Amino acid sequence: MIEETKLVSVLKGRKTSPPPIWLMRQAGRYLPEYRQIRSLGESFWDLCLSPKLAAEVTLQPIRRFGFDAAIIFSDILVIPAALGIEVRFEEGEGPRLAPVSSAMALAYDEAVLHPVYEALSLVRGVLASETALIGFAGAPWTLATYMAAGRGGDEQKAAKLWGYRDPQGFSALLELLADCVASHLARQIEAGADAVQIFDSWASGLPEAMFERWVIEPTRRIVTKLRTIHPQALIIGFPRAASLVGYQRYAEMTGVDAISLDTAVPMVWAANGLKGALQGNLDPIALIAGGAALDEAVEGILAATREVPLVFNLGHGILPETPIAHVERLVRLVRGQ
Repeated sequence: MIEETKLVSVLKGRKTSPPPIWLMRQAGRYLPEYRQIRSLGESFWDLCLSPKLAAEVTLQPIRRFGFDAAIIFSDILVIPAALGIEVRFEEGEGPRLAPVSSAMALAYDEAVLHPVYEALSLVRGVLASETALIGFAGAPWTLATYMAAGRGGDEQKAAKLWGYRDPQGFSALLELLADCVASHLARQIEAGADAVQIFDSWASGLPEAMFERWVIEPTRRIVTKLRTIHPQALIIGFPRAASLVGYQRYAEMTGVDAISLDTAVPMVWAANGLKGALQGNLDPIALIAGGAALDEAVEGILAATREVPLVFNLGHGILPETPIAHVERLVRLVRGQ
């Protein structure tokens, strides 16, 4: 019988000491080996859709730091691409999409996503048994914000206007996206993922009723559909920068196994008030700063969560200027080495 990984144990509600650690965006520009691959002329999008290269990039931080989990190198915008929307990444400007104003013409083509599943299978084939493999997808609300605006960074304006002016049409889009995300996550589990994470990166700033309608309800739909396919699926939810009430309702109503927390959430509050395992929530800037700031921040998180299941992580993705030595120190601090 294969012993389950530390990450799986925590997501099942069991506390481990030390906790497992992985970092959002742990494969990326702060690693020289990643920059070496990019120097060969491959674009970010090309890497995401090349199984062998995506697998290689996924494994790079595992080889260097020995994290307890690998997360597949991909992007949340593969779902819009599978719906027939052109996606491109412009250097220094981020993603660009053809804006969408109706769900009627969208048709899901799973074949577009086969490179993701192949990459997962390649990683699973070489990953050590003690290291978990994580798949992921963007949440419907966050995907809708990109699709409505054709880009990120418009403070959700286009998606909000669509939702307010045409609630039925916008609901149809969110339901379509939820069904596609559930299918995508199911296929990732079948390809070897031990757990999956739902990223709702634009979950902040919503009125309470809209948070429930646009964030909680579509996520609950994903969880329900995924568990009809894989009843034992382990799911992490990340409604980034939600209000504390929003985090609490999300934890209670969506059915996820763990809540990933942004840097502003007090970990003592989360440990005492949230249902399920916790993940987070070191400030990525503290990781850049290193020294006493890093040491104190890590100790604060570990002290606050001594009695609850924790996956140690950042409150958002690792930043490109992060020193390698600081990540090495972080791993040692978390593991008490």
